[in-house]
Amino acid sequence: MALQNIGASNRDDAFYRYKMPKLVTKIEGRGNGIKTNLVNMVEVAKALARAPAYTTKFFGCELGAQSKFDEKTGTAIVNGAHDNAKLAGHLENFIKKYVQCYGCGNPETEISITRNQLIKLQCAACGFVSDVDMRDKLTTFILKNPPDQKKKTDKKGMRKPEIDRMKAGEALDENVKKGKRDARKKKSDENGDGNGHVIKKKLNGSDDGDHSPTSSQSGDGEEVAENDDVEWLTDTSSTAAQQRIKEQLNAVTSEMVNLNIASDDHRVVKKANDPIVHEGSNIPSKFDKKPSVKDSSLEKEELVKEFRKCLESGFSAMQLAAHLQRVQSPTSEQEAMNAYFEALFGGLRKGVAKDIGKKKLFLSKAMEGEHSQELLLGAVEAYFSSGPAEVCKEIALVLKMLYDLDIVEEDAVLVWYGKNSANGQVRKLATPFVEWLQNAESEDESSAV
Repeated sequence: MALQNIGASNRDDAFYRYKMPKLVTKIEGRGNGIKTNLVNMVEVAKALARAPAYTTKFFGCELGAQSKFDEKTGTAIVNGAHDNAKLAGHLENFIKKYVQCYGCGNPETEISITRNQLIKLQCAACGFVSDVDMRDKLTTFILKNPPDQKKKTDKKGMRKPEIDRMKAGEALDENVKKGKRDARKKKSDENGDGNGHVIKKKLNGSDDGDHSPTSSQSGDGEEVAENDDVEWLTDTSSTAAQQRIKEQLNAVTSEMVNLNIASDDHRVVKKANDPIVHEGSNIPSKFDKKPSVKDSSLEKEELVKEFRKCLESGFSAMQLAAHLQRVQSPTSEQEAMNAYFEALFGGLRKGVAKDIGKKKLFLSKAMEGEHSQELLLGAVEAYFSSGPAEVCKEIALVLKMLYDLDIVEEDAVLVWYGKNSANGQVRKLATPFVEWLQNAESEDESSAV
């Protein structure tokens, strides 16, 4: 079968590597039943990495004729008699609109549909995202028949070792996520003591994840060879402990640490006014003791100051989120999230919605807990609870930005909105966004029917 370059602009390029078979057509029937059979439509569509139903429907839209593609037999039919040259010209238009990248012209693109029902082309060569003209008739058909997202990774074109490696990688990722969840749960159980009890801690600052695996954990059954250069004893003196603290912590956080080391039994003893030093944590906090109701507002201000100090000292999004999780253990989870949000965006002011995108990474890293989305929505509510209505009305825009950036999901918003709250005015200002979510959901259900 004769092959040709994809795209009319690449017709004369002898070294162009993207090829497609020439379109073969056949006119069948006569009279009112005459029709054009697109004989090799499946092969052409496969070379373009598009569904043959898309190309067949495009011919029907451009020619103003009925078209049909049979998935079982692979037959593509367009009513009427149409010559091959005319159909080839329409195929070139399809390639320009729905195959080639608008930036580099490479045909190695993939169709994606956004949450706002817009069709885009993601280029694998240059990374450019092309916006398809939604006024074209074929866009309606594509929205009703979206591409199968599960087939992004084509396993048929992969060798068995590659498939095995991919499966092993997916299994490993799942095990890592499960291990993090178990470790977080175990750590929260261990750090739940806030009554001033004695806490034993290894002075070298290592946590459970830094231990060397045993022979049963290594998986190969071989014994671990001993290394004569390894230092098996740790200096537990007060001077050595302070030196390790300075090496592991920066100038801001090292000032928060106050260790009282007992030289007799090598234990860390907590006094009445000393902060708890949690095992495995290298970011100590002044707020390990749960505040009383009387001074909760004062503790929140101190929390906000601490988060801001961390930001000023150059904490990454992952480090700040880890610090938030540790603070949430002795402190109320909602109060900690409120302080986290206020530290990121400052006091209540206009234009907060525009800054959500700038802090996307900090917000996303904090969304690892089971109820983290509801906590974040509660922090947004608390942030807008005190202020004039002119400023508080931006809460709908903030919620829309969080939703568009995939930081909070629709279910979490509806659960948060359905709960009783003392801030009725804030919930009222958020109603337009919630109604928009509900209407969009109902429209999706009706279109699916």
